[in-house]
Amino acid sequence: MFQRLAQIEARYDELTQALASPDIMNDSARFQKTAKAHSEISDIVEKYHEYKDLTRGIAESRAMLADETDADMRAYAEEELAKLEPRVVTVEEELKVLLLPKDPNDEKNVILEIRAGTGGDESTLFVAEVFRMYNRYAETQGWKVEVLSTSESGVGGMKEVIALIEGNRVFSRMKYESGVHRVQRVPATEQQGRVHTSAITVAVLPEAEEVDVKIEAKDLRIDTFCSSGPGGQSVNTTYSAVRITHIPTNTVVSCQDEKSQIKNREKGMRVLRSRLYEVEMQKQQDALAKERKQMVGSGDRSEKIRTYNFPQNRLTDHRIGFTIHQLEQVMDGKLQPLIDALITHFQAEKMKQETTSVG
Repeated sequence: MFQRLAQIEARYDELTQALASPDIMNDSARFQKTAKAHSEISDIVEKYHEYKDLTRGIAESRAMLADETDADMRAYAEEELAKLEPRVVTVEEELKVLLLPKDPNDEKNVILEIRAGTGGDESTLFVAEVFRMYNRYAETQGWKVEVLSTSESGVGGMKEVIALIEGNRVFSRMKYESGVHRVQRVPATEQQGRVHTSAITVAVLPEAEEVDVKIEAKDLRIDTFCSSGPGGQSVNTTYSAVRITHIPTNTVVSCQDEKSQIKNREKGMRVLRSRLYEVEMQKQQDALAKERKQMVGSGDRSEKIRTYNFPQNRLTDHRIGFTIHQLEQVMDGKLQPLIDALITHFQAEKMKQETTSVG
C-alpha cells in the first residue's frame, strides 16, 4: 500500500510542476486535463501527508520517552502518543478507502425513475412522496432537479416520474437507492383503520453522455402523439409528445412534459442513453468474478431494499440492518445518516473483496 502511495505522491508532484509550466498554462485543453488528474489524487496525497506527519510525530515522541529523563518532558511525550497513535490508525483506514478502485460513474449526474408497484392508488401517492423526499435531499446538497416525464394518477399521486438530478458527485450519493421501497401505513381511503402494504420501484441510472453510448439513427423509431393528463384528458391538440423506440433492444421512452416536440425529444434521448448505458454496465458487471456478484445491492430491483413503516415512525434498510425512528424527518429529505451508513457499509464490503482478491 505504501509503495503505491509513494508513487501517487510522486505523480502528484509531477502534475503540480506541470501546472506551473508555461507550455501547459497556454494550452487550455492540456491544462484542464492536467488539472483534472491533479485534483483526482489530491485527497489521497493530502491524507498521505497527514499519515506521514503522524508517524513522524509518533517516532519523535517515542524517542523522547527513550532518551528523556525530565519528568515534564516525558509526560508531554506520553500525552502526544496518546493523541497521535489512535489518529494514525484512523488515517490508515481512511487511506485504504481512498485507494479502493473508483466507480467511474461516481462523478455523473443521475436519471431518477420512480414507479408505482403493488398497492394501487396508495402506491401512486407514495411515488409522489418519495419524489418529494429526493427533491428535498437534492436541495440540501445544492443539486438541481429537472422533471423529464411524469404520469399522474387520478388521486393526485404519480404512476411514474422520471427526473434528471445534476450536481456534484450525485451518483456517488444516490446509487444505493435503486430497488423496491415498501410502505406500510393506513391509506387515506381506508375506513377501518387497517394498515396496508404497498410498494414502488426506484431506479438510479448514471446519466450517459453521447460519448458513453453510441446510438445510430437507423436503430430508432420516433412516434409523436398528443399529450394527455390524468384520466386520459387531452392537454393539447398538437403532436408534441414523443415516443422513442430503440429497435435493437426494444427499449421505449416517452416524454410529454414540454409543449415543444424538440424539447421532448431531447429529454427522451437523455433517458434512453442512460437506460442503454445501464444495460451495458450490467453486462460488464455480470462478467466479473463471483465475489462481485455476491455484493448486496447490485441494483437488482426485484429485491425489497427498504421499508417505511408510518405507524411506528420507522425506516429500515434491509441490506445493512439500518433502522431509524425518525421517518417524518427522512420523508422531509433528511437522508444523510442513511446515505452515510450505506456508503460506509458498501465501502467495507469492497475492502473485504479487495483483501480476498489480493490474498
